[in-house]
Amino acid sequence: MVGRNVSQHFIVRRGMASMEPTLKEAFAAKIPVWQDEIKSIKKQYGDKVLGTCTVEQAYGGMRSVKSMVYETSLLDPVEGIRFRGLTIPECQERLPKAKGGDEPLPEALLWLLMTGEVPTDAQVQGLIADMNQRAPLPDWIEKTILDFPKDLHPMTQFSMAILACQKESQFAAAYQKGVKKTEYWGYCFEDMLTCIARLPRIAALIYRNVFFDGKVLPMENASDMSENFCKMLGYNDPQFIELMRLYLTIHSDHEGGNVSAHTCHLVGSALSDPYLSLSASMNGLAGPLHGLANQEVLRFIKDFKADMGGKPATPEAVKEQCWKVLNSGRVIPGYGHAVLRKTDPRFTCQAEFAKKHIKDDELVKLVQTIYEVAPGVLTEHGKTKNPWPNVDAHSGVLLVHYGMKEESFYTVMFGVGRAIGVLPMLTISRALGFSLERPKSLTTESIKKTMEVMYPHGHT
Repeated sequence: MVGRNVSQHFIVRRGMASMEPTLKEAFAAKIPVWQDEIKSIKKQYGDKVLGTCTVEQAYGGMRSVKSMVYETSLLDPVEGIRFRGLTIPECQERLPKAKGGDEPLPEALLWLLMTGEVPTDAQVQGLIADMNQRAPLPDWIEKTILDFPKDLHPMTQFSMAILACQKESQFAAAYQKGVKKTEYWGYCFEDMLTCIARLPRIAALIYRNVFFDGKVLPMENASDMSENFCKMLGYNDPQFIELMRLYLTIHSDHEGGNVSAHTCHLVGSALSDPYLSLSASMNGLAGPLHGLANQEVLRFIKDFKADMGGKPATPEAVKEQCWKVLNSGRVIPGYGHAVLRKTDPRFTCQAEFAKKHIKDDELVKLVQTIYEVAPGVLTEHGKTKNPWPNVDAHSGVLLVHYGMKEESFYTVMFGVGRAIGVLPMLTISRALGFSLERPKSLTTESIKKTMEVMYPHGHT
């Protein structure tokens, strides 16, 4: 019955002896009643405080409710993300780089997130060597990944492969043996570092198996994480390797309230090990309102260009096309953010990378022109709180420029980077003894009764 509407289902059932509503029909009848009730409550009491947040926030996904401690990064609505107090430009300037490179090494950011201190070159090289020793996958996991159906979405495969690695969790094994709470963090640390080290190989296996012949080059233990990743994917362009270093760094952490970070924190708070926690996190990242948006944006850009019918992408023509999109009831993906109210610094650094390294690429130029035009159009349109681009507005066209056109894989790459952010915080949570996460939930009926007691004469 999935996919049938209620009236179609009712017609199918006319010949049955009983005309009592089915569960689906009974539920469908309740929906408009509940919707009207919630709409009325929000209109009457939306700005009223309900415990520690307003009624509107309780219904609105806990937006901006300050109720979580997350040490590794902080997101300012105007300034953007800071990693342990450092902006993206400051990280690009201060974090150690590969020899001859301009972008920070993700391993350097990992050190910064874990300690709050900028590492030395020697410390980063030591960390790279440690992670390279941890990176090889057991043969059975490689075979498991290569046996996945090729039409299984890459993000589903990524999550399943991370779960497979859980068999070797040191934290899970130590907990079963009754390890002291004060020693949790050490085992969590070992899992964290091994898990992150193995993700490039996992991702590369998925990529080569789904889109190519399943053959993956062996890892080069002398290289950093990003270079190893690119070469296993099948890319040797030094610029693409530099882009990967930037990509993994800027996609790592975005404070704790986003779905993937919050999920990892929540699941980990139950003392689930890093593999279980990261797999859950990746399932959140795979949603179209989160990490999956990067592939949706690229598809939009391609369709946007095609729909222009060969017109040059002048500001005037792009503005006309933006209005065409909005007037048709669609949105311009990649614009707007749950927290940010200015251009995402992650968009800016990618645009600067493109300006420095890429010339005469039509899609890159189109993204830049949309950036020049879309905020004004969206502001005039009036239905967007934040008309500025986020990280997803640019990343896809950069990958396409260097030959990676398989957009369904993009979120997997995002996931490799995001692990560098969420797993260090999980380890910190175990070190500091953070509690099981257990917020209090309420029913609509309880909210209604509370408001009626607090405001017996109504509220306008």
